[in-house]
Amino acid sequence: MSEHSRYQSPLGARYASPAMQRLWSAEHRVELWRRLWLALAESQRVLGVDIPEQALADMRAHLDDVDFDMVRQFEQRFRHDVMAHIHAFGQQAPAARPFLHLGATSAFVTDNADLILMRDALHLILGRLVAVLQALTAFATRHRALPTVAYTHFQPAQLTTVGKRATLWLQDFLSDAETIRDSARWLPFRGCKGTTGTQASYLELFDGDHDKVRALESSVAAAFGFEHVLPVSGQTYTRKIDSRMLETLSGIAQSASKYGTDIRLLQHERELFEPMESEQVGSSAMPYKQNPMRAERICSLARHLISLHANAAHTAATQWLERSLDDSANRRLTLPEAFLATDAILVLCTNTSAGLRINQAVIERHVDEVMPFMATERWMLKAVERGGDRQTIHGIIQHHSREVSASVDSGGENDLLTRLANDPALHMLDVNTLRAELKPELYIGRAPQQVDDFVEGPVQHLLDDLTSFHPPDEASITV
Repeated sequence: MSEHSRYQSPLGARYASPAMQRLWSAEHRVELWRRLWLALAESQRVLGVDIPEQALADMRAHLDDVDFDMVRQFEQRFRHDVMAHIHAFGQQAPAARPFLHLGATSAFVTDNADLILMRDALHLILGRLVAVLQALTAFATRHRALPTVAYTHFQPAQLTTVGKRATLWLQDFLSDAETIRDSARWLPFRGCKGTTGTQASYLELFDGDHDKVRALESSVAAAFGFEHVLPVSGQTYTRKIDSRMLETLSGIAQSASKYGTDIRLLQHERELFEPMESEQVGSSAMPYKQNPMRAERICSLARHLISLHANAAHTAATQWLERSLDDSANRRLTLPEAFLATDAILVLCTNTSAGLRINQAVIERHVDEVMPFMATERWMLKAVERGGDRQTIHGIIQHHSREVSASVDSGGENDLLTRLANDPALHMLDVNTLRAELKPELYIGRAPQQVDDFVEGPVQHLLDDLTSFHPPDEASITV
C-alpha cells in the first residue's frame, strides 16, 4: 500500500518535526530495546554470569539493522511483539540467542525504553521552549514602552505596553520550561525488576546475592544516563509517571493556547499580525483575507493535547495490582501523540513569535480613541486640586462620559475633552490643562520597567541555567 492509501497521523505527516518523529519511530524504539538487552548482558557478564564475549559482539554488530519483515513473521506466530523481536535479534546474533532477555520480562525493554524516550523528548521540548523564550524576550524588549490599550473582559480598561503584554505569554512559557527542566531531571529508570517487581529471577541468577542484583540495576541505569531508579514497581513502572508527564505537557498546551488566542484577538483588532508567507492564501473564496492560521493551529493542537492528560490519568487510576494489559494499546497512542503534539505546538510558537508584526498606526489610533476616558481620573484630581468638590466633579465627568460613550457607539467621535472644557461647572479646567493629561506615557505605570526587570531577572536566570543544555541533534536522534 502507498502512503496515500492508508491512514497516517497528521502529527507525523503534517505537524511534528523530523527529530521528534524519529524519536518515537518504531525503528528507534527497537534500537533502544536492543541496546537495553546488550546493557543487561554486559552488566550480567561483569557480575559473573557466564556470557561469552562473542555473544556480546554479535549483539553489538546488530543494534541498528532490525529486520522488520522477520519480526512481522515471528509476531504472526507468537502474537507477542517482544518475543518476536527477541527471536529476530537471536537470528541475527546467534551467539547471543541463549542469553538474550536473561531474567527479564517484557517490561524491561518496553518500560525502560519508554522512559528513555520521554526523557529525550523532554530534552528536545526544552530546547523548543528556550527558542520560544528567546523570541518572545526579543519582542517584549523591542516594544517595552509602546503604549497600547489593555483589556479586561475584552473591554478597554487602562493602558499597558505591547512589550508588557508579551511578558504575560513569556511568564507562562517560562513556568513550563522550569517544569520541563525539573521533570527531565526527576524522571526515573524502571530498572531490572523482574516479572512482578520482586527481582526474584535476578536473585536466582546471582545465587541469592542481593548486592549483585542492586549492582545490576545501577549498572544498566547508568548505561542510559539515569541517576534515579524506581525503588519499587510491579511488573511495570507506576503509570502515575505517564500522568505526570502528560500533565506537564498539558501545561505547555495551556500556555500556547492562551498565547494563540491573544494573537487571534489582536489580529482581529489589526494591531498585531502573525507572519505570512508571500504566496500564502488566507481563503479560497476571499483573496483579501489574512487569517491567523498559525495561531489557530496552535489552539487546535493544544485542545487535543490538553485532552490527552485525562486519558493518562484514567490509565493510572485503573491499573490492577502488579499489572494489567489494558494500558498497552492506549499508551501506544497517547504517549507519542502527546509529545508530537507538544513539539508541533512549540515549533509553531517559535515561528510565530519570531515573526510577529505590529501595526503601530492602528495601536496608536486605538489609544487615542480611549485616551479621554483614561484621563478622567487625572482630570478629576486636577479639578479637586483647584478647589472643586470631588463628588460633584465625579458626577459631572460621569454624565459627560456616558453621553460620549453612547455617541461613539453610534459612530460619533470621542469629544469628551471638548465637552468638559465647555462645561461651566468645570471652569477650573481649561483646554490646555485637559490636553496635557492626554499623553499615553503617563498611563502605562511601570510597564517598561517591569519588562526590563522580568527579562533581565527570571528569564535570564533560567536561560543561564540552561547554557550547558544541548538538545538532541535535530537531524538524527541517537542513543
